[in-house]
Amino acid sequence: MASSQPSKKPSKATAGGGGPSLKFARRTSSGRYVNLSKDDVDTSNDSTGDYTNYTVHIPNELPEASVATKAEEQYVSNSLFTGGFNSVTRAHLMDKVIDSEVTHPQMAGSKGSSCAMPACDGKVVKDERGVDIIPCECRFKICRDCFLDAQKDTGLCPGCKEAYKTELDDDAPAGALSVTGPDGKRSSLVKRNQNGEFDHNKWLFNETSGTYGVGNAYWPTDGGGGKDGGGGFEDPEDKPWRPLTRRLPMPASIISPYRLLIVIRFVVLIFFLTWRVTNPNDDAMWLWFMSVICEIWFAFSWILDQIPKLCPVNRSADLQLLHDKFEARDEVKNPKGRSDLPGVDFFVSTADPEKEPPLVTANTILSILAVEYPVEKLACYISDDGGSLWNFEALAEACSFADLWVPFCRKHDIEPRNPDTYFSLKGDPTKNKKRADFVKDRRRVKREYDEFKVKINNLPDSIRRRSDAFNAREEMKILKNIRERGVDPTEPINIKRATWMADGTHWPGTWANPSHNHAKGDHAGIIQVMLKSPSPDPLLGSGEEGLCDYSDVDIRLPMLVYMSREKRSGYDHNKKAGAMNALVRSSAVLSNGPFILNLDCDHYIYNRMAVREGICYMMDRGGEDICYIQFPQRFEGIDPSDRYANHNTVFFDGNMRALDGLQGPFYVGTGCMFRRFALYGFDPPKVDLSTPKKKDGAGSNPPAETQALKASDFDPDLDVNELPRRFGNSTLLANSIPVAEFQGRPIADHLAVKYGRPPGALRNAREPLDATTVAEAVSVISCWYEDKTEWGDRVGWIYGSVTEDVVTGYRMHNRGWRSIYCLTKRDAFRGSAPINLTDRLHQVLRWATGSVEIFFSRNNAFLASRRLKLLQRLAYINVGVYPFTSLFLIVYCFLPALSLLSGHFIVKNVNATFLIYLLLMTLCLIGLAMLEVRWSQVSLEDWWRNEQFWLISGTSSHLAAVIQGLLKVMAGIEISFTLTAKAVEDADDIYAELYLVKWTSLMIPPTVIAMINVIAMVVAFSRTIYSITPQWGKFVGGAFFSFWVLVHLYPFFKGLMGRRGKTPTIVYVWSGLIAITLSLLWVAINPSAGPSSTNAGGSSFKFP
Repeated sequence: MASSQPSKKPSKATAGGGGPSLKFARRTSSGRYVNLSKDDVDTSNDSTGDYTNYTVHIPNELPEASVATKAEEQYVSNSLFTGGFNSVTRAHLMDKVIDSEVTHPQMAGSKGSSCAMPACDGKVVKDERGVDIIPCECRFKICRDCFLDAQKDTGLCPGCKEAYKTELDDDAPAGALSVTGPDGKRSSLVKRNQNGEFDHNKWLFNETSGTYGVGNAYWPTDGGGGKDGGGGFEDPEDKPWRPLTRRLPMPASIISPYRLLIVIRFVVLIFFLTWRVTNPNDDAMWLWFMSVICEIWFAFSWILDQIPKLCPVNRSADLQLLHDKFEARDEVKNPKGRSDLPGVDFFVSTADPEKEPPLVTANTILSILAVEYPVEKLACYISDDGGSLWNFEALAEACSFADLWVPFCRKHDIEPRNPDTYFSLKGDPTKNKKRADFVKDRRRVKREYDEFKVKINNLPDSIRRRSDAFNAREEMKILKNIRERGVDPTEPINIKRATWMADGTHWPGTWANPSHNHAKGDHAGIIQVMLKSPSPDPLLGSGEEGLCDYSDVDIRLPMLVYMSREKRSGYDHNKKAGAMNALVRSSAVLSNGPFILNLDCDHYIYNRMAVREGICYMMDRGGEDICYIQFPQRFEGIDPSDRYANHNTVFFDGNMRALDGLQGPFYVGTGCMFRRFALYGFDPPKVDLSTPKKKDGAGSNPPAETQALKASDFDPDLDVNELPRRFGNSTLLANSIPVAEFQGRPIADHLAVKYGRPPGALRNAREPLDATTVAEAVSVISCWYEDKTEWGDRVGWIYGSVTEDVVTGYRMHNRGWRSIYCLTKRDAFRGSAPINLTDRLHQVLRWATGSVEIFFSRNNAFLASRRLKLLQRLAYINVGVYPFTSLFLIVYCFLPALSLLSGHFIVKNVNATFLIYLLLMTLCLIGLAMLEVRWSQVSLEDWWRNEQFWLISGTSSHLAAVIQGLLKVMAGIEISFTLTAKAVEDADDIYAELYLVKWTSLMIPPTVIAMINVIAMVVAFSRTIYSITPQWGKFVGGAFFSFWVLVHLYPFFKGLMGRRGKTPTIVYVWSGLIAITLSLLWVAINPSAGPSSTNAGGSSFKFP
């Protein structure tokens, strides 16, 4: 891991003291450097300029790891770590992770040759290519444990009986520079190339001749090297500077009329409401009063929704410039072309393999492993909140298949990189493919993927059969012991029916037959490094091995970690928010990527460049105060007509784009890239913290001298001694905070960048994991770790709401951070959504309930700080207020029916004034809709579907959310929600879920509204026909609004009908009963309502 503290440039190189040690060398004709003493240099009369002096900074991680270090790293990768409350953290060395053969050397369970020591069944450590690492020239094969024992006992090789040669030996390969590091130990700076040969020039000049660069050499300031005879960075003003991103305002021809229409409609609303209040209907005051109250609330709700849309913006990112700034190869500064981009940690969460199929999760993981980003900068973490062995082994199988899939994607520029989606694409797969072996490779990968899917689907049966076999063996052992001890065999035997792993040991998570310490809510914390960190430089494949020729393709895979946090009875685990916070802490200990991108298990990467686009905004000038980048959510498997507005394009392309012009979009749960430092509850950094200080009167230091700050520098109220109270008692976690902050800064490549880090600071490789570090990661995911800390209150995902995503984003905005909406040309991510009516209503119910909880909590935007901008505050107020519109909406939907049944209208007379106001508001509504469709780039059909579902959800889910929210606040009744099922029952029909109707009480209110409005229209029509003086004006007015209600409910009717008459009969019975009862009740209360026709001479019939 790169150092968090940049080195200061010394005024003069010194050989002693606490500074860098000064070494002397002579470069020979072969390019090697020969170490010389000071006296040798002083007495030399050679004037050829071959002699020179240089200063070497020791990197945090040595480029050539020792055998012991590699052995420790492989031991960590092959071990399953468990631990938790009042238990010892254990590392269980697994002989194998899955039944299949492991081929990739980075994967857990990969094994080398057998150890040559007698009576040892261990395996030899392997390098990045899977080649055995032999620590002695005699080629005696030895495993990790035996090697450590040999070093500890005699230090002699068991094969040749000679001492192991280490980096401390004087007979190291010629040209190796041995220098004294900060820890006082001598270290070799030898670097091997890809062929295993020593390269004597790569390491010394691998980055830059500037003043900063952990692990590089620079020339002294008094001449003899560097540009123009001096050291340090080039003057930033000497090179052109361009921004990575641009903000594109909306065309004035669209946004100006849009804003004008908002003002016009606002004025018309004021005049209309004034007229309505001052002109009551004396014949039906109750009808007038209800309608006026509803209309005033609708006007207020419209203002909260419309005003934040005044400033929509578009943005664009320059990906080529990002490459040039961070990854361009330079013969002097970056000869290897190493990336200077910050690390990104992916979070994927899942809970129940029955409702979230592991195959879907595995495809998501595969798309992440193949994303277009530096491999060594990525780390992927999956949180299995159910502790399921099914998920664990499915992830291991995905790693095995990734060995074939990821290089295939890189070789042929595959898009999308979810194999299930890619192989399901319609059209010509060879389009734009230029390699001659593409068809052959695709055919082979497709066959392997089909086998991979069968393995995943067969895992439950495989695990069950394996567990049954091992349990039977254990039972036989117990019976044998009973017979040997002479115990009565007729007594019942109590044997735990355990779930067994592939290596023949108990699974520490949830068992198929739950028992103590092995149930969903009661199991130990588990961490398994499925794929260890890759080497820092590309590793090309071989054409001789494997199914495909990857000889010119980088075959490295990103780091992948399986995590299941500890759960115990009596602890509140805070559902998904708690799982995300556990991921934040464990990833901070293991990889500490300064940026975090979280995805649901059914959302995969559809655009392989999406991560780079998000990083553009974070790394651009001024990006240090961006807390997160929110990507739009896109869904697959939605019916073509989008009956229930599942795509939600009006919100994602309209509302979110408009919020991007304010303080930023909401956080909506998935597809979001976070700044890790912002999740820790700190305020955005202030530029004056990094203002360069004067140095010896010679002016200010360049931006590259910016120092990493301590946590207390960002929060003056945070004392170092209070870190455990806020973040817990993990020292590694606390130490990772300033490192993450420093690495997340934009690069200081120009004086205009006031808050940045030096270029080249992140080119070093990660430190290899050791057992102590992973054990610490297990500790921070224990159930007790958050006790008496601020996790969930100020730090991480916020607890206390079913919509923890919105609350978490609100807290960041309230502290002064801003967010960005990244709308890419090609969808960044895609996922699945419930398309049947019942699941869709329950999904909306969950969101609305969370909004009600926000309204009654301290997260209400009315209580926000001054750092939250006015229009952003209105948007957050609307988040908490919009469910309450259902109370007025459901009344307003009944008003047309009440008007028709009573014979009265909401106004006394349908006169010209009322019609003019109605016409003006309708024209403004149409104009706003057309202009909003243009700047948001959504279709008019999507806009109409959104309006329809707004009424459907407003009369069902939102109403239930208000009632349930009030019960929770006033009576303390907790609300629990089940996960929406992702599995489709009818595999032959991709829209099978669309026609699936399951009983829910949420269906009753819309059905009652529809039936009463239909009955009222029939009653009013019959009454008007049989009247001597029919008043068609009032009938048409009431019938028009009833028809307006019924048209909006049309998708609901289609959902009720289903495909084969699956609608529960009880729905119609109950709804019809309620409608008839209400109609009869109205007739009983006011039997003479409406104009009477009893004086008619032609008929004495009187219709109620």
